[in-house]
Amino acid sequence: MKTTEPPAPLPAERGPAVTKSDTTGARPGRRKETEGAVLNVFSHGVLVIWAILVVLPLAWAVMTSFKDDNSILTSPWSLPTRLHFDNWSRAWTGANMSDYFLNTVLVVGGSLIGTMVLGSMAAYVLARFDFPGNRFVYYLFVGGMSFPVMLALVPLFYVVNNMGLLNTIHGLILVYIAYSLPFTVFFLTAFFRTLPTSVAEAAFVDGASHSRTFFQIMLPMARPGLISVAIFNFLGQWNQYMLPTVLNTDPDKKVLTQGLVQLAVSQGYKGDWSGLFAGLVMAMLPVLAAYIVFQRQVVSGLTAGALK
Repeated sequence: MKTTEPPAPLPAERGPAVTKSDTTGARPGRRKETEGAVLNVFSHGVLVIWAILVVLPLAWAVMTSFKDDNSILTSPWSLPTRLHFDNWSRAWTGANMSDYFLNTVLVVGGSLIGTMVLGSMAAYVLARFDFPGNRFVYYLFVGGMSFPVMLALVPLFYVVNNMGLLNTIHGLILVYIAYSLPFTVFFLTAFFRTLPTSVAEAAFVDGASHSRTFFQIMLPMARPGLISVAIFNFLGQWNQYMLPTVLNTDPDKKVLTQGLVQLAVSQGYKGDWSGLFAGLVMAMLPVLAAYIVFQRQVVSGLTAGALK
């Protein structure tokens, strides 16, 4: 009788052999992850420190504007025991901050509109049309950014005086426009070059003129860049002090920066520190509000050229 032998056990499956090269290859990946984590922690720490350095002085100035003079000098870091809103009313009416604020709104509003209209038109032409002297005109605007305004104060004073625009609101508006045009043209020229040309060509085929194509088609497409450069121009023109000091010496037509300096000198001798801080916060609020409202548009405008 023939007997059957039991089948031999199957050899166990073995996984892929781990070689020395595989073990050593995993170490650089872990090292990169560790370095990335350390770099991430370091960058976030720097951002936190920078945020503290920026936010704390602003918060302290706002808090101090609601305290009385005795509390400011005796306990400058403590919270106000009572909100003194009369500091704001005293600075607004007694220190003529209302007049300075109105003059600043008129000057900055007029110059911002003129800068954006003229700058966008010039940038569109330089970016979209080839003509003799295109690059020369473009580099003239770029060179205007590197020219220190302090070197032009004396000749600028005589030019404005000879034109009869000294100590006038519209004269200061024209100077602000000329001062802001180089950066505006430089920024928007690069932005208009990133916009697709097929849309403008389709408008020309449909019979649209150059002006209609610019104002109704290309300008709305450039909205992120326009908002970004408008915010930067607004910040620079709102905080401008040197130009109005030289070209605007009329006490009734002074802007907010001039009024703050005058308030600091006068209130410093009187000891009215609470009114001084109230006026300082009044000057900061429009700038902070503009950046908070349009911060997303500013970021999108700065990155739009790189993403397209």
